[in-house]
Amino acid sequence: MRALLVRDVMSTGVVTVAPDLGYKQIVDLLVEFGVSAVPVVDDRRRVLGVVSEADLLHKVEFNGAEVHARLFERRRRRLAKEKAAGENAESLMTAPAVIVAATATLTDAARLMEQRNVKRLPVVDDSGNLVGIVSRRDLLRRYLREDATIRVDVIESVLRGIMWIDPVEVDVAVSGGHVTLAGKIDRRSSARIAVRLIRGLDGVVGVTDDDLKWGFDDTTTRLSHTFDA
Repeated sequence: MRALLVRDVMSTGVVTVAPDLGYKQIVDLLVEFGVSAVPVVDDRRRVLGVVSEADLLHKVEFNGAEVHARLFERRRRRLAKEKAAGENAESLMTAPAVIVAATATLTDAARLMEQRNVKRLPVVDDSGNLVGIVSRRDLLRRYLREDATIRVDVIESVLRGIMWIDPVEVDVAVSGGHVTLAGKIDRRSSARIAVRLIRGLDGVVGVTDDDLKWGFDDTTTRLSHTFDA
């Protein structure tokens, strides 16, 4: 059982630009390829930054306005004005770029997107070279697995493979990615571990174990004390 990694879902046909590419050429590329952002890379395909539609729109926002920052102007607005004056990728890009390793899990990538408030991440290999790009939509691919495939994964990978539980003891049903477990196993701790592992499977959106029983509750520790008379 192997969780999907970023390299499994990323797009490899990445549109990139050089640092010296001009404003108009960047706009033309975004329109031509139907993308909303492009990584800026050097001649070794190391990611220097990312130019997005938002970066390009600053020129529209401040067109004809004074681009020199005022002394006490907010930093975000100052940066926006500086980008409005930019004419090539290097002066327009957001840097440093938020990148993710090809070997990162989809969970790690999703967490990074949430923390940094970005919609896509350039993907790099062990040497730091660009090998792809992953978007929020790509991360949702883990939920496209068929129910029958998920059921096999639950039975063979989790119950039989990791927990050593005879699949005959547990009835597994999967509908719309939701796994329902019923039956009886030996220990309550085993049931808890199995549910946790199943929740982590690609394609699983939830687990119901209300009808999964156990013969012995080993999750309650009872302490016995002996007192001298």
